[in-house]
Amino acid sequence: MDNPAEDVLAGVGPRLRALRKARSTTLAALADETGLTASTLSRLENGKLRPTLEQLLPLARAHGVPLDDLVAAPPTGDPRIHLRPVRRSGLVMVPLTRRAGGIQAYKVIYPPAGRAPTMKLRTHEGYEWFYVLNGHVRFVLGEQEFRLGVGEAAEFDTHVPHWIGSADGRPAEVLTLFSAQGERAHLAPARPSPR
Repeated sequence: MDNPAEDVLAGVGPRLRALRKARSTTLAALADETGLTASTLSRLENGKLRPTLEQLLPLARAHGVPLDDLVAAPPTGDPRIHLRPVRRSGLVMVPLTRRAGGIQAYKVIYPPAGRAPTMKLRTHEGYEWFYVLNGHVRFVLGEQEFRLGVGEAAEFDTHVPHWIGSADGRPAEVLTLFSAQGERAHLAPARPSPR
């Protein structure tokens, strides 16, 4: 007689590999993101290690998918996306999509000007677009600076140094689209500074 639990666990490895490949992430980068070793991740993907809940939880978070997707739980008929805000560098980022790879949508809430970390221009691979939902946004792109209000949008080359934040004493909210590379650049856990 077949063991349903074994069948479910046998499918986890290929799903993990597919999710990682869809995000164009290396085992080493995923290890940094999850706290698991690259060796453990490789063994999980190859089916040589039976996954535990302690391993699957950080993997689901890193890939931005529900735990049910990793174990191919039967569909519940509920199409809603359960929004779980992520806090990074003083920002609140709410994922609005849940598929691996490709363009991802987020609602980003920037703290009022002066309450955000120091303005630091960044560059990264990928694509970025944003639309201002509430407030005013200060957008620095290379040597140029823009102020955008409700209903305005911007699309730009992420290879050009850029920074986005609230333009005044109120929070600013934007709807943003990131490519997989942009998502990693904005959502990767902050690395501890060397002592």
